[in-house]
Amino acid sequence: MLIAPSILAADLADLESAVEICERGGADFLHVDVMDGHFVPNLTIGIPVIEALARRTDLPLDVHLMVSNPGHLLDRYLEAGSSWLSVHWEAAAHLDRLLTRIREKGARAGVALNPATPIEVLDDILPALDFVLIMSVNPGFAGQSFLPYALAKARRLQAKVQERNLEVTIAMDGGVDLDNISRVAAAGVDFCVAGSAVFGSKDPAATIAALRSRAESEAT
Repeated sequence: MLIAPSILAADLADLESAVEICERGGADFLHVDVMDGHFVPNLTIGIPVIEALARRTDLPLDVHLMVSNPGHLLDRYLEAGSSWLSVHWEAAAHLDRLLTRIREKGARAGVALNPATPIEVLDDILPALDFVLIMSVNPGFAGQSFLPYALAKARRLQAKVQERNLEVTIAMDGGVDLDNISRVAAAGVDFCVAGSAVFGSKDPAATIAALRSRAESEAT
């Protein structure tokens, strides 16, 4: 299981400490939520912060664009240091074109799906994807409760990936914590984003390791 702590849930006035916690805890990625106040009702991290994070850490940046026009600044986000970059199916009128641009810049290309969007909308584009980010909360805010029906979506996606012999990473974002990560792993998820579960705990670095341990115990 890959673990990507979401810095949206960290102390935004002390991101350097948040990065150090992630490094010490053995995180695989830093997850960066970009919100535009239009696609979702919140404003968050932009290009200068991504550039600063890329300079500060060797951890790859998993950048999640929750924006209405993802193609508008796509190249800038990639040049800022995105290693994995996901755009929302609901916001991308020309999805194939965006995925091609992401890969041309050397990043892994992904699509994020809102909770109410069925996995089946990706049937045609699935071979062009490096990963799918299944939202297990409604995007826009940290600290929301996990939506259990996301697990059924993950199982359906895993079946499609296996049936077509594709190499597509299944990721989940929203409300993942120590109580449910075993079920998330059992549903076929390879990559978990965790925000409040990590940075809201007494020992965030230890929580990162504990999340991985619980997920991997499900696989053994």
